[in-house]
Amino acid sequence: MPFLHGFRRIIYEYQPLVDEILRVLGIEGGAEAQGSAPWVSLEELLETESQSSFFLEGISYSLFKVAETGLVSAAETLLRHGADLNFEDPVSYYTPLHAAVLRNQPAMVEALARHGANVNKRDRIHESSPLDLASEERERLPCLRTLLDLGADVNAADRNGKTALLHALASSDGVTVHNTDNIQLLLRGGADVEAVTRDGETALSSLVFLVKEALDCNREDAAQIGSFCLGATRLLLAHGADPSRCSDEESPLTCACLELFDLHFPLAVLLLQSGAAFRCSQHSPPCWWGYSLIFQRLCSGLQDRRDDCAAASELLQQAESILELAAAASPAVRLPPNFEVSTVGCGAHAGKVLDLYRHLKELEQNPAPLKQLCRAHIRQRLLPGPLEGKVQALPLPDRLRGYLLIERCHGNQPGACFKPRGTPLR
Repeated sequence: MPFLHGFRRIIYEYQPLVDEILRVLGIEGGAEAQGSAPWVSLEELLETESQSSFFLEGISYSLFKVAETGLVSAAETLLRHGADLNFEDPVSYYTPLHAAVLRNQPAMVEALARHGANVNKRDRIHESSPLDLASEERERLPCLRTLLDLGADVNAADRNGKTALLHALASSDGVTVHNTDNIQLLLRGGADVEAVTRDGETALSSLVFLVKEALDCNREDAAQIGSFCLGATRLLLAHGADPSRCSDEESPLTCACLELFDLHFPLAVLLLQSGAAFRCSQHSPPCWWGYSLIFQRLCSGLQDRRDDCAAASELLQQAESILELAAAASPAVRLPPNFEVSTVGCGAHAGKVLDLYRHLKELEQNPAPLKQLCRAHIRQRLLPGPLEGKVQALPLPDRLRGYLLIERCHGNQPGACFKPRGTPLR
């Protein structure tokens, strides 16, 4: 096993020199000692040991350890004496640059790059680039910024097609890890929102996974996941991501939200306010329709709420808001072929469900009023991305801005969040 061989070499061959270098620097266990480091003593030690059989291996491995601490002057001293910038740790196969990123040492990252370190180099085990590692934790944002400034390839992918943006999203669980700032920085740096791995993983599919994960969380975790998903979705939509396009591996984000719109209501509203298609945007005929999903969930939800009038009324209001948003996004309403609604189980609210259905049929069969055509046209012109800021910047009366945004949709009000499955109805 190569890593065991490498580990034996460290222990029996050049570890004594490494230990002595770290001792001279005042470092124990990779932590910087208090006070200033005795650089002159390091020079003396290196001069004394320069004829050692394992001198280059020893100082190169010492560079790896020093890179973790951020002691730039010590690293430069080791490099002057011949330390290898591309030295691979015999166990992890990371380079000093990888080590500096993992410990969030941006000054060390810059110094190593200045001396010729390859900012795009991947390790041999995980195939991770320094940019991949920097993208995976919010605390490494300074290193991420430094690497992008140094020209790291933002769209470089590993052998599975995974880019730094996909690393940032895949490592975000929405509860303990929130990489929204990393995602924003990568997108500003030109990250491709349409990147796809060999397994079909995309930026949006990571959010679909979290949306479904929130269903089985406790209420607090579901709210945190919802907050992260809203922030990440805004960023991806602003850079042209299509949340309604199907993939071979996963249902699209819009479909996943509409299937349980009452539990993911803020995100469903954000998607539609941002111009997401209300049906599959890839296949013709569409493989899914938002109208079918909304009425299916509405009828099943009303059946669950038949003894709670307030909860049923809220569900109806949410459905009406989403349907109005869908109608506002297009100059003409287009319902699925042979679309019918069954109100079995809707109880006392069956009439209201039928009213919603009949209203949509009327919109489909009659020419749209001029104001609706204008609204749809203006909203289309403001895409891609969330519309709220763009509409607010228009030189229009508040009443017209409210009409463009459909103000009564309350998905993004303070306190609106995801809800897990099994949440009490009130």
